[in-house]
Amino acid sequence: MTGLRTALLAALLPAALAGDVPSAADPWRTVAPGVDVGRLPAKPGGPLVTVVRVDPRHNAFRLLSARLEGLSEPPTAPQWAERAGVLGVINAGMFQADGLTPVAHARSGQRVVNGRWNRDNAVFVAEPADARRPAARILDRTCEDVPRESASYNVVVQNIRMLDCEGRNVWAQQARRWSTACVGADSDGRVLFIHVRAPFSTHDLIEVLRALPLRLTRLMYVEGGPEASLYLKVGDETVVAEMGSFETGFFESDDNQRFWPLPNVLGFAPRAAAGR
Repeated sequence: MTGLRTALLAALLPAALAGDVPSAADPWRTVAPGVDVGRLPAKPGGPLVTVVRVDPRHNAFRLLSARLEGLSEPPTAPQWAERAGVLGVINAGMFQADGLTPVAHARSGQRVVNGRWNRDNAVFVAEPADARRPAARILDRTCEDVPRESASYNVVVQNIRMLDCEGRNVWAQQARRWSTACVGADSDGRVLFIHVRAPFSTHDLIEVLRALPLRLTRLMYVEGGPEASLYLKVGDETVVAEMGSFETGFFESDDNQRFWPLPNVLGFAPRAAAGR
């Protein structure tokens, strides 16, 4: 993985982006309007946390589903991006034994992927019918009326909460570790697609992310292990290509070097191209 990360970092340095190279004081690089990429060490000299920070004023979000598109073989993250014409994608959440259905509620417009609300407390919503509402946010079922609030949005995806309404870590410590993909929101209303290949317990990872300069206000888990994926391509440049690997009891190795098929992903594209 070290060689892959080195190559990807080099790919972020074209002349067109000169001046956007991050320094130690500013780890962010702007790669497209309203899209920044940060690679931050989990601790000094430690593994990297990759973050794609998306401003919803410039970019629209979509729920992409193999079930809705009638696909028997789910695409990988890069294949989803190419197929849907979006810049970036991340897992939309875990899925059931049929390999297609999300474990929790998911809806794209009036098209329902899973109509059942489960006990998970985080709900990502985006693309409201009412322009006065925030363009994207993460709701919390313990402190907000999620059925009422989510009804106004065209993208609705329920997942497991990592931070509560007060910003507290809600995961108990456990021995199991895995690579992780998660989605956050910051204090400026931006959406953060986060990927950490190094295996952490979820409790410890939350503490890592809280300590980073991300200004997190909400955070939800979307996948772990080798299926955890984050992909971003801007023009001809593959800017981020992160796949997970280690998962206790399932894939106890850091050897995975391929993207796994994903039945459901969250994607984003510039608002002018969002309807593609």
